Amino acid sequence: MLQDIDTTRRMLQARQTSATAEMERCIAAAQAPACAPAWTRTLFDAARATAADPKVQHLPLAGLAVSVKDLFDLQGQPTPAGSVVLADAPAAQADCAAVARLRAAGAALIGRTHMVEFAFSGVGTNPHCATPAAWDARSGALPGPARVPGGSSSGAGVSVATGAAFIGLGSDTGGSIRIPAALNGIVGFKNTARLVPTTGAVPLSSTLDTACAVTRSVRDAVTAHEILAARRVTRSPAPLSAWRLAVPQSVFLDGLDPTVAHAFARTLDTLRQAGAPIVEMALPEVGELGDMQANGSLSAAESHAWHRQLLAARGDRYDPRVRSRIERGATMLAADYIDLLRARRDWIARMETAMAGFDALLSPTVPMVAPPIALVAPADGRDPDHDAERDAAFFSANALLLRNTSVVNMLDGCALSLPCHVAGELPVGLMVWHAALHDDAVLNVGLQAEKILQKQ
Repeated sequence: MLQDIDTTRRMLQARQTSATAEMERCIAAAQAPACAPAWTRTLFDAARATAADPKVQHLPLAGLAVSVKDLFDLQGQPTPAGSVVLADAPAAQADCAAVARLRAAGAALIGRTHMVEFAFSGVGTNPHCATPAAWDARSGALPGPARVPGGSSSGAGVSVATGAAFIGLGSDTGGSIRIPAALNGIVGFKNTARLVPTTGAVPLSSTLDTACAVTRSVRDAVTAHEILAARRVTRSPAPLSAWRLAVPQSVFLDGLDPTVAHAFARTLDTLRQAGAPIVEMALPEVGELGDMQANGSLSAAESHAWHRQLLAARGDRYDPRVRSRIERGATMLAADYIDLLRARRDWIARMETAMAGFDALLSPTVPMVAPPIALVAPADGRDPDHDAERDAAFFSANALLLRNTSVVNMLDGCALSLPCHVAGELPVGLMVWHAALHDDAVLNVGLQAEKILQKQ
């Protein structure tokens, strides 16, 4: 199992390792075949210089490696957001807010990571570059076909899971941090969106976008969140038995892949045996989201508003799958958009009332294991029938991967995904979640659950 920031910091303080030695390990991992496709640009020399700088050694990240999703501004570099459309964009004049906070905490930025074009998919493929395969950090790569890493923060997930980075800065609009966390066997925390500024990031949905991170442990998720949100998490020593937990039955458990169903059931049994008071709840309000978005989604409408001029000028250079999703926003009436915002506010209020008796809710992060890359790979034009089959498989997988996680984004909530599989199984994530500003409770439950699940 990979050492996390907490363990590495203690080793640094005891002089059992050095930031430069840790950086060389990360760079070696970043250059290895399993991780090489995870980068759109590497920054090894700059990362080495930061790791060697004595001024960062006392800071929270102490010169340790951090990767940055390709949609965040880094001073002096263009921000392509996984596209060729913005490849010739002017260089950013300053770091985005999230990157600036990480640098101030002593992060050594090791590179920019692969992502779905403009962050508009949960699968992790991008026709403009090779797709990094999912990786299980607990047991190493498993035999079988190469599988999708999850998106849209695909490279972020792989960079952390393979040991190339301690933190992968990413974004989560419908699950784009938690999905790659689940499929790569690592931890991903989506904070309440308002807690971390998204200024200096190419937007997908101005309403739903969240700047957050994937990490090697829940302890590191707390550290990353405290840096990104510029706040302290209130820690609780309370055991899992002191928290009120529920498993919603509506939607989240529908049609689970057998591997996910088995891992989730085993996880609940393990947590209950450790004293967790877990109850079932109906939560039928989740089933209303389909009808609520019948006339369009916030992501489609808000992304189209941002992209419409680019689409008119360079639409032929977009990933066709991404373009088709953005263009759905063109047909949404302003009245329907306003009605959706109003309906969402009412729905959030009813959801919060229904969940008020619980400290956190538990669900599978995604209802399926990662599908093979070959099944959903971008069309190449050589066989139209095969391309159509892959497109159909892609959109089906994308809808399933986003199904559970996107509920939390519509709720304006917070959620943690942590591994709940065992060695020899494909990665499966447990999602611990609640409504807005319940971040500390979710993280504290996650800390306790992680301790228990690591013994499986």
